[in-house]
Amino acid sequence: MGPEVEQNVIGSVPLFDALDEQDQSELRSLMSEATLRRGETLFNEGDPGDRLYILVDGKVKLGHTAADGRENLLAVLGPGELLGELTLFDPGPRSTTATAVAPTKMLTLEHAALMSFLETRPELAKHMLRALAQRLRRTNESLADLVFSDVPGRVAKALLDLADRFGRSTDQGIHVPHDLTQEELAQLVGASRETVNKSLAEFVSRGWIRLEGRAVLLIEVDRLRRRAR
Repeated sequence: MGPEVEQNVIGSVPLFDALDEQDQSELRSLMSEATLRRGETLFNEGDPGDRLYILVDGKVKLGHTAADGRENLLAVLGPGELLGELTLFDPGPRSTTATAVAPTKMLTLEHAALMSFLETRPELAKHMLRALAQRLRRTNESLADLVFSDVPGRVAKALLDLADRFGRSTDQGIHVPHDLTQEELAQLVGASRETVNKSLAEFVSRGWIRLEGRAVLLIEVDRLRRRAR
């Protein structure tokens, strides 16, 4: 992982894109690197949180286990995205478990180092709060979807969201290597595996998508968008 690539990653993270190159480079000097294998856990729900992470390459799922033992996935994050930033402003136990679903490279930054960096850059602190507010808004929208949308609509929305993060345009459609198992996809949608598989089968039979192991090809993106509304 060359310093130039990492520099670009820092610039591509909404929280840090307001910084000039010199500040980005200073921030990079405060960071260390970490790698995860597929299936390796970065942190567990309840662990003390003392750092944040920027994804350079790979994918990480954020999960939560309910009191009755059921698991759901809150998000799947990819390159340029940030995790673990909530404990920055509210130190305490992690609210989710973060696990790599593909080989992953990250930059890590201790809270204490970032806090002293922020003290001389109040504009960055404002920018960070705005980015956190945007993430909260997205979470609220997801919660509303769980209450008001039917399962096929949520499946369509999850596929489109994964395509935004990991999709690549091809002659046949958008190829999305999401790396999720059927169970993980169901947890992301917030429904049973059977119901989610039924929705996927329906989309396949209509010619909207093609399933390819831990990837999916989105053929009729506009139809999926309409179904996701």
